[in-house]
Formats: sequence, C-alpha cells, structure tokens
Amino acid sequence: MKKATVEYPFEVRPLSKDEGGGFAISFPDLPGCWSDGATPEQAIENGRDALVSWLAVAKEFGDEIPRSFSAVSGRFVQRVPRSLHAQLIARAKAEGVSLNTLVVSLVAEGIGRRQEGRAIRRPTTRSTRSRAKTARAG
Repeated sequence: MKKATVEYPFEVRPLSKDEGGGFAISFPDLPGCWSDGATPEQAIENGRDALVSWLAVAKEFGDEIPRSFSAVSGRFVQRVPRSLHAQLIARAKAEGVSLNTLVVSLVAEGIGRRQEGRAIRRPTTRSTRSRAKTARAG
C-alpha cells in the first residue's frame, strides 16, 4: 500500500448493532471517504486504505484534492504516570501496534461509549431544525 503523504483528521465511532457493529472511520475534509472495521485499530487501518484510494481516484479524475481545513493539529501531548506508561507500552507490544495507535483507539472507544450513553439526538438537516424551531415557537 502506498503511504499517503498528506494527513487528514479522522473520526472513529462505534457502529450500533443495527449498523452491523464494529467501528466506522470518516474523514470530515473528504466527502464520502470512510471505512469500517471490527475494532478501532482495524477501522483506522482500513481508513488509511480508503484515504489513499479516495485521493488516487480524485487525482485520476482531475478533481482538486481538498486541503485539510480542520483547525486542530492532531497533536495531543499528555503526561501519564510511569506505571501507566509501562502498561500502555506492554499492551501495544502485545497487540502488535504502535503506542500512538493503541492510545488513539482507546480514546476513540471511550468517546464512543460515552456518546452511546447519551439519549439526546440533534437534528441533522435544516428542514428538521426549522420544524423543531416552529414547533417550539407555536
């Protein structure tokens, strides 16, 4: 697999049982670029393939390759106790992944669990928002 030279931010979220389970990865700056996997790690790996393919197809068709417009750098530094650091290193080694990949997948999994626990659903379209606003006003 050819490695992408451009980095794009991505989002990993758990899929519900109705969606087939596992985890989905999407790239907000690249419409339609997404993939999934049974685990967060697999979703990230499959997402890299999807990113490379998306960029190759866009280039093949002469489409402009979007720049990453996200304001976040993707860099996050966190100090942890030595004992936790050692545990993370051991687990990453046991799973055959980098420390960074392990921590990203653990954080994504934790965020996904937290989001699953929330019952609040936000309107997703303008017409839904308009109807909700009209209903509150009336």
